[in-house]
Amino acid sequence: MGLANGRAPVRLASAVLVFLSSASAPVASDRSDAAPINAHPLNVPVTVIIEFGDQYLGSELYNAKITVLEIVRGEKAWDIIQQTNASNRPPPPDSEYLLARVRFEFSARASPAHYSYNLGETQFTAMAPDGREFAAPDLDARPKPDLSGTLRPGDSRQGWLAFLVPRKLSKPIMVFREDVGVVSHTGGGTWFQLYGRPAFNGQPNP
Repeated sequence: MGLANGRAPVRLASAVLVFLSSASAPVASDRSDAAPINAHPLNVPVTVIIEFGDQYLGSELYNAKITVLEIVRGEKAWDIIQQTNASNRPPPPDSEYLLARVRFEFSARASPAHYSYNLGETQFTAMAPDGREFAAPDLDARPKPDLSGTLRPGDSRQGWLAFLVPRKLSKPIMVFREDVGVVSHTGGGTWFQLYGRPAFNGQPNP
């Protein structure tokens, strides 16, 4: 997923992540020996610069602005998942569901723009502050709207992501890794807090 090209296929594509948030906060770890990971708080837009192109045709830069708008966890999240599809299974005893409502905005940094972006849920992963990643839940159906689809420059998408996290983990985080279906890929990801209250920015949540 990630790359939809309106012209002839390129030989090489790469993606470069640049963090341009106006605010970021360090994540407190649940383990004293955990390596620090800086994760952006709720309701703070974070811009990721994605580069498409190759050495022959040149490159094009795009912005992906990502905002975590809302977090639902525990019994409330399970109620939503169960109402979505009665066949969805409850979480294991030591885990619980966590839902994140995320807005994803895609825009070109120059004109003309030749690329679209194929957004998918697999680009987002829940993890612990020490870097441990958690497998995505196996659900028959996920809450709608989901966060997937092809975005052309100027498009935006808002939807729910479903995660499974340990009950005892008080401060889970989420990593976004862009996927452009490429030969070359740089950048380790962008991190977001999956806890806390939305930061006040003078505007109500949509």
